[in-house]
Amino acid sequence: MTETFTTEDPSPPAPGDRKTATAPPRPDPEGVDGGVGLTALLVAAARAIETHRHDSLARDVHAEHFVRAAPVCSDWPVRIEQVPDGDADPLWGRFARYFGLRTRVLDDFVLGSVLEGVRQVVLLGAGLDTRAFRLDLPSDCVVFEIDRAGVLAFKQRVLTDLSAAPRAKRVPVAADLREDWVTALTSAGFDTGAPSVWLAEGLLFYLPGPAETRLVDAVDRLTAGGSALAFEAKLEDDLLAYRDSAIYTATRERIGIDLLGLFDLGPRPDSAGHLTHRGWSTAIRTPFDFSRRHGRGPLPEPNDALEGNRWVFAHKPGP
Repeated sequence: MTETFTTEDPSPPAPGDRKTATAPPRPDPEGVDGGVGLTALLVAAARAIETHRHDSLARDVHAEHFVRAAPVCSDWPVRIEQVPDGDADPLWGRFARYFGLRTRVLDDFVLGSVLEGVRQVVLLGAGLDTRAFRLDLPSDCVVFEIDRAGVLAFKQRVLTDLSAAPRAKRVPVAADLREDWVTALTSAGFDTGAPSVWLAEGLLFYLPGPAETRLVDAVDRLTAGGSALAFEAKLEDDLLAYRDSAIYTATRERIGIDLLGLFDLGPRPDSAGHLTHRGWSTAIRTPFDFSRRHGRGPLPEPNDALEGNRWVFAHKPGP
């Protein structure tokens, strides 16, 4: 790193007069200002934009506060009116709308499980998810939010400043999903004998294939009959084939998030097939199925980074 000086004139400082400028803080790889954590802010900005749309699919009034609280993204838009090209913008238009659609679909999945009597919600890689605050959950419902300690700490600071109160019991669980998160979850009060609904939203393609398999196996072991799981997967054998797509290019060049540099590029397991083999019922849908259902959201286009995205919905039969 090049050392910088603060002086009154361009001449070198005299000995003893040299003033070293304060170096900017380095991104915390365990927080939200670097690495995969930064993608949580991208999704928060997308949810903020979705919230303020006249035809919003999902509302999250906390989302823009996360964006404004992190210096790394304080100038990102939180309303579509702040985007010069509006919905034609590949990042804050199409990609953000994708996240808004995904939020709505998974909200509906959780609420559907709760209507069937499930009272435990587990958010794997929770990020800046605020479902415990947003959704109309019964007071006896427990929401377990699993993520790294730095992400959860940032999230808590913002929510505390907002005096936000969850609608259900919220239990943050600080754990790395590549390590022993199961012990942390059960120690936090998760009941393996009761049905649960699990979300792995925008998570699995960041994990190596074997880590994904271990995670899915763990969910299967921990869940009682009557439980449900939704997760996002990618079908492409070669993710780099879409490196120059409009979405990946805009995300990489405009806000410095190289998604393909964060994704694990190794072979992906067939987690849906694995669950089916274990007795779960599974349904696989494209995001475009839900765009058509709701009458808004992204539709296919050439060189589309969303083409291989699939949303998997699995249910474990009851006793």
